Amino acid sequence: MIHRSVLVGSALLLATAALAASPIADRQAVMKSFGGATKPLAAMLKGEKPFSLDDVKKSLATYAEGNAKFVTLFPKGSEKGENTEASPKIWSDAAGFKAANEKFKTEVAAAQASIKDEASFKATIPALLKNCGACHEAYRVKD
Repeated sequence: MIHRSVLVGSALLLATAALAASPIADRQAVMKSFGGATKPLAAMLKGEKPFSLDDVKKSLATYAEGNAKFVTLFPKGSEKGENTEASPKIWSDAAGFKAANEKFKTEVAAAQASIKDEASFKATIPALLKNCGACHEAYRVKD
């Protein structure tokens, strides 16, 4: 009876591990959340959507949450597969990649502290989004 319980428990543990997302899938999910968070910010900057401090706060919270784990989602061995767009430079320039991640983290925290209205939003968000783009240019493989 005990052996059967151990076997069933082990099988459940292995099945759970097999269902867990891979680092590639996890980082793609973070990037997808970043894309979703960026859309309302870009629309507000272009005047396509009225300014909403609540939406800005939600987007910045999404960035902060994703950024907290993002850099950990690039272990060795996850360079290829699952349609990853991660550049090999992430692994060959790990220090630079981590520094870019830290810069984004700092900029997000500063934006969270400083954006109080539309004027401070327009003064802050373009540089933050430019930093996003710079990381894509350096650490993402283009199709």
